[in-house]
Amino acid sequence: MAGLATTLNEIAQQSGVGMRLQESAIPVQASVRAACEFLGLDPLYIANEGKLVAICPAAEANAALAALHAHPLGQQAAIIGEVVHDAHQFVRVQTDFGGERLLDWLSGEMLPRIC
Repeated sequence: MAGLATTLNEIAQQSGVGMRLQESAIPVQASVRAACEFLGLDPLYIANEGKLVAICPAAEANAALAALHAHPLGQQAAIIGEVVHDAHQFVRVQTDFGGERLLDWLSGEMLPRIC
């Protein structure tokens, strides 16, 4: 499994930067969110084929987003965060509840919660 979390951790580590994301800005379909919640999985670690992660200078982000929205397959494109200086190369997410969590590397297999 890879997913957005692993992809961004790879980019951050290879580039020597950190990333700060906004959880509410990450487009996850309601059906995917519900299935992941039911299975106890984090949708940010689930492989998601056919998606694009684009990183560009902040000054050009709105123009890039407009170009993506102009294409039928880019209707759900969103600015989900920013690249930041971070000596530890962490990928962090501002949660919907106002907290912050690390999107760490997935170690081993993602197993569902068993409640």
